Amino acid sequence: MVIDSHIYMDKEKTKGRQGIQSIEVGGKLLQVLAANGRSMMLRDLAKSAGMPAAKAHRYLVSLIRMGLVEQDHATGRYDLGSFSLELGLAAMGRLDPIRLATPILEDLCERIGETVALAVWGNHGATVVRLLEAGGPITVALRAGTVLPLASSATGRAFAAFFRSPYLRQLLEQELKGAAEAQSISLGIARREMDSLLSEIRSQGIARASGSFSPGINGFSAPVFNQAGTMVAAITSLGPIGNFANDWESNIAEEIKRAAQNLSQRLGYSKPVQEQ
Repeated sequence: MVIDSHIYMDKEKTKGRQGIQSIEVGGKLLQVLAANGRSMMLRDLAKSAGMPAAKAHRYLVSLIRMGLVEQDHATGRYDLGSFSLELGLAAMGRLDPIRLATPILEDLCERIGETVALAVWGNHGATVVRLLEAGGPITVALRAGTVLPLASSATGRAFAAFFRSPYLRQLLEQELKGAAEAQSISLGIARREMDSLLSEIRSQGIARASGSFSPGINGFSAPVFNQAGTMVAAITSLGPIGNFANDWESNIAEEIKRAAQNLSQRLGYSKPVQEQ
């Protein structure tokens, strides 16, 4: 289970402060409804919140009056109400992937000891917007504002595999034509090789590249999704081939995927049940 370190720190900060217990008890019911993902019977809701059904019912009456919870009178089941939706949408509108990514990138850089970056889809393609260098003897030739190729960089491949855009398809096709000419192969072969590569990336949940964009440099890049399940960014790490293992199951790959999942969760993304 991935624990959001920032939520944990927020909870730690408020531990010693005096609060209103009844609000916290009601909040447990809201948390259960949000986590369950569907309407619930009173007995199940109360059990999951760790309280007697009679107590849960009293709190639900008040939550219904506030619009935070609603009850289907035909089935008796409870679910989040319209005001909960308004609060959720308002919170989502305030989420900034770049701002939220900063502490996650800092933590990742410290944990793996390699250069890390955040890229988003810009007017010209996959664009680096944040970069934290590990400070090692080898400097990675990457800067904020760099637009990365789709076919040969780990970041570009992550966008090619998970991002949906007609412009992306056009850019990728142009790169494949250039690669086919350079390698003296047909465009059809280049397309099939790329399709196979992107299929593997989707199955692994992370993209990689070894020396294809920067000689002597390995890279991994994992997609970040928002609450709608749309890719909005990529978390990337780069390092020298001798020190930076590029196995799919390597510790570095797992750390990068974990960081991307953490940021996705902070942006409201939740994996569909069938993918878990």
